[in-house]
Amino acid sequence: MSSYPKEMQESIARVEATRPARLSTKFPRLPLPEQETLLKGFHPDYRPEGKRRLRVGPSWGESVPHELADLLEAYPLLDPKAVDVSRPDLDVDVLIIGGGGAGTVAAIWAHEVGIPAERILIATKLRHGDSNSIMAQGGIQAADRPEDSPAIHYLDVLGGGHFTNDPKLVRALVEDAPAIIRWHEDLGVMYDKAPDGTMAEIHGGGTSRRRMHSCKDYTGLEIMRVLRDEARSRGIPVLEFSPAVELLTDSQSQVVGAVLWNLETGEYAVVRAKATVLATGGWGRLHIQGFPTTNHYGATADGVVLAYRVGAKLRDLDAVQYHPTGAAYPDQLVGLLITEKVRGMDAQPLNRLGEAFVHPLEPRDVESAAFIRECLPPERGGRGLGVVTPTGMVGVWLDTPMVDIIHGKGTFQRALSSIYRMYIRFGIDPTVEPILVYPTLHYQNGGVVIDEHGWTGIPGLYAAGEVEGGVHGKNRLMGNSLLDYNVFGRRAGIAAAGWAKRAAPGTPTLAHVERYVGELRAAGIPPERKAPLLLPEYRGEKALARMVDLL
Repeated sequence: MSSYPKEMQESIARVEATRPARLSTKFPRLPLPEQETLLKGFHPDYRPEGKRRLRVGPSWGESVPHELADLLEAYPLLDPKAVDVSRPDLDVDVLIIGGGGAGTVAAIWAHEVGIPAERILIATKLRHGDSNSIMAQGGIQAADRPEDSPAIHYLDVLGGGHFTNDPKLVRALVEDAPAIIRWHEDLGVMYDKAPDGTMAEIHGGGTSRRRMHSCKDYTGLEIMRVLRDEARSRGIPVLEFSPAVELLTDSQSQVVGAVLWNLETGEYAVVRAKATVLATGGWGRLHIQGFPTTNHYGATADGVVLAYRVGAKLRDLDAVQYHPTGAAYPDQLVGLLITEKVRGMDAQPLNRLGEAFVHPLEPRDVESAAFIRECLPPERGGRGLGVVTPTGMVGVWLDTPMVDIIHGKGTFQRALSSIYRMYIRFGIDPTVEPILVYPTLHYQNGGVVIDEHGWTGIPGLYAAGEVEGGVHGKNRLMGNSLLDYNVFGRRAGIAAAGWAKRAAPGTPTLAHVERYVGELRAAGIPPERKAPLLLPEYRGEKALARMVDLL
């Protein structure tokens, strides 16, 4: 018996009635002009009221979401007079801030090229591995088939990013990709394979070739399991529950470490380092424009804030990735990720009439805009064909039974076991009934400007993973985030190690913080605003709704 309420079951009956015809008909892809019209009409990035221009810092005048501007235009959590940073508690060659995928890869490769393990330190906000990296489901792209090539992958990435990407970074991403997969296999990552031993690869949204390597729908967990074990087997030290609250600079404006704050004891630790790698991840817990999020609890844009204060430039932070398929029912699952792999295996998005209204694998921003258009009422320019839940959430169907119908009974449970278990515990069998989805905040497309070696332009400071920008332009394609953190984690780790071998850091100071505070005061920024955020607030008046008001 279905766990869906009666009014939703009536819509499911229409989905089932249209399924035979849809199995024999493919919905066409949208031409570029129609994609642009759809984006401008319905994607949240095109709501001017959701952003403002920065009034301070090296990216003065750039447009960013209000939620991020509130953190960039904020006073430090740390009082520069409260800590004597000239007397470090720890001294290392390479400090890595962030213990997710990018940070762990950077640590491994810094060690691989000659930095002793005891001279490397990973400092992470939560536990080692707590990150968006470990939560990723769908897969990692790499062009390693005879009919594919890095050049084709390059064109897909540029097209998906609306040709706003940094071409040097995209070239590094796609050229390093096949070697990253081989490295993972050498370390023990268990990718899905066909019976003959070849990689089982599928399409992602916006891709022209099948190049998505996956481990069921636990790809991020499997890769992170292996990377974390590798770092631990090398003896690389990790400080958990110790986020960075400020970077350190010397008289030559070099970054020479950071101040950490122990979440458990409330104590500060001053770490001097010859090279520092920012790998703090993204900003999903800022709930841009009130959207729910797929992100882990610590994704609060800390690295962007810290890098900005020392003079690093930012880019593409006006573009936010909303994953098309966040769970929309039941309420306990709202915002959680439904991997794009489900659509890559032929599940179709449908409105409440059971009609297909968009190709399942358009680029994520286009797909999300189509979902929003379908759900918005006519008086707000939409089609009013979304499915409304008893609590007022609205979404579209993802016809998940098509996976088993097309690929054989048992395919969904075997290839998408995480999604299957997510729903079955609420009495919904996604192999029998469709699931309700709606866009959810997923990824920070932009970030700190870097070169192809992860250097931020600030001596001694490197960045890798979601904190950096330029790789994806205005929109990331599925499977390129796991690839990004591996490629640029490796490159940043190697470059940071090279810098550490020749660097001559001076006495640590917080002079840059005092200069930034002066800019804030001159701009009239209220002193009550503090950053970095470190952890999101869900209590009292600051609590955020877990759904978007579309009705």
